[in-house]
Amino acid sequence: MTASSSSPENSKSSLSGLVPLEAVLFDVDGTLCDSDPLHHQAFSEILLEIGYNGGVPIDDEFFIKNIAGKHNHDIARAIFPDDFERGLKLTVEKEVVFRRLASEQLKPVEGLYKVKKWIEDRGLKRAAVTNAPRPNAELMISLLGLSDFFDVLILGDECDHAKPHPEPYLKALEVLKVSKDHTFIFEDSVSGIKAGVAAGMPVVGIATRNPAQLLMEAKPIFTIKDYADPKLWEALEELDKKGGNGATNEA
Repeated sequence: MTASSSSPENSKSSLSGLVPLEAVLFDVDGTLCDSDPLHHQAFSEILLEIGYNGGVPIDDEFFIKNIAGKHNHDIARAIFPDDFERGLKLTVEKEVVFRRLASEQLKPVEGLYKVKKWIEDRGLKRAAVTNAPRPNAELMISLLGLSDFFDVLILGDECDHAKPHPEPYLKALEVLKVSKDHTFIFEDSVSGIKAGVAAGMPVVGIATRNPAQLLMEAKPIFTIKDYADPKLWEALEELDKKGGNGATNEA
């Protein structure tokens, strides 16, 4: 990560250009909650059962390269390039394991409820935009207490193209009736950041599990450790100073 990419000055100016802010869009896995370890564990269990990779558990490098942030169709092709149907069946089985683990262990990313309040206080529109299957997405959002927070849930499964294609984010703009020039995105994966950038919006990269250096390759405006990161709050405070919201803070 370069110094200019991550400096508070750069982050402030990047978000300040969105005034008046209309909406904030969120990925789900790894962005709202630290779910990647649960996905990793679920895939490890399923792959070990079938003796994948000679019975050697998958490591973080394999997970980041082939699984993190990707749609299940892409994961199936990566894991079983010569037997897509087998790979797809395995991803379905894995999701059952993931939902069990999530019900027991899912936790929000640090500072999530603080940024939630910031958005609510300004009357901004919001959407969750994810490559996760609907049962996973709805479960995670419910477990986090966010079912009433989001105006809409956009699924890669229900678009012609999932992330890293921009279509899911463009669909969110259309449904919310907001402009890409007044909206920004929170994302934690290279695939998701690429989708947001391709849709023409600034993306704040969250380095929950994926290294910040890797995320910067996808060209987010800056990266943060989590929602409690002072860098994010400096940017949001600067946006407020510029009059940067489209709704309730004008009294």
